[in-house]
Amino acid sequence: MNYNCGKIAIIGGGSWATAIAKIVVSHTHHIGWYMRRDDRIADFKRLEHNPAYLTSLHFNVREIFFSSDINKIAEAYDTLIFVTPSPYFKNHLKKLKTRLRDKFIITAIKGIVPDENVVCSEYFHRVYDVPYENLAVIGGPSHAEEVALDRLSYLTIGCSNIEKAEAFAELIASEVIKTKISTDVLGIEYSSVLKNVYAIASGICSGLKYGDNFQAVLIANAVQEMNRFLMSVHPIERSPYDSVYLGDLLVTCYSNFSRNRTFGTMIGKGYSVKSAQIEMEMIAEGYFGTKCMKEINKHMHVNMPILDAVYNILYEHISPQIEIKLLTDSFR
Repeated sequence: MNYNCGKIAIIGGGSWATAIAKIVVSHTHHIGWYMRRDDRIADFKRLEHNPAYLTSLHFNVREIFFSSDINKIAEAYDTLIFVTPSPYFKNHLKKLKTRLRDKFIITAIKGIVPDENVVCSEYFHRVYDVPYENLAVIGGPSHAEEVALDRLSYLTIGCSNIEKAEAFAELIASEVIKTKISTDVLGIEYSSVLKNVYAIASGICSGLKYGDNFQAVLIANAVQEMNRFLMSVHPIERSPYDSVYLGDLLVTCYSNFSRNRTFGTMIGKGYSVKSAQIEMEMIAEGYFGTKCMKEINKHMHVNMPILDAVYNILYEHISPQIEIKLLTDSFR
């Protein structure tokens, strides 16, 4: 018997949450949607689009049950898609009293849980007792902005339960959304964190006026570094050149839509971390991911010179010129 995802809800109100909501509601014609702020919900209902993100994306609001009460949404829906920025993840969950064990939890969060230094699926398993077969992840490569424009995008759905992965993948597939499945939940989650770190590195080098030739070498080394870490933390047979790994890395490092590349470019041009964050007005997940991955790697002892360089620039306040020069000398 085929698995049924049941009633689906979105947890989060940012650009990626909005893009995923549009994908899902276009197939199901009903979703629940948790947003933290009642004023944001009121504006959404009135304007028929998210007032803060992807404002050109129109919704039939009659197909959406909005609530600022996360428990009301969690109780009423079978599949919960979490799409909140990782720094705020635990704060949202603090309000959650609903039992999650029997829900199908899908995370589209590209970050590490703050202070815990674990990926989101592992946090749901440890803290909320959600079995691994009820945990899934959405991987790219995909920018919310391009999904909103109906540009051809490819998503990978990772879950240890193949039937559940297939059910959700089939549900969201369309002419503009191609889907595939994987069992590599941890690998997809960690690679989605690391590619943001490497995108910051790419941006820093761009800000320092390193050219395309060096960017190619940087990304080639980033692929190898990512693979070394993935094989240490979750040693299974995988190809690091699959779109969910290499493809997501490339789009995040090269695209003008990439917040992390933009953030890195500002750092390379001489902005402080604080001033870059203020000017962007959006969260660059890689800033937080860099510190978390550095902490995790203290126990893994993987050779990760690009991660180390980005950490030294962002957190040890070492000059980008000096740190990247040292990095260039280590590449071949």
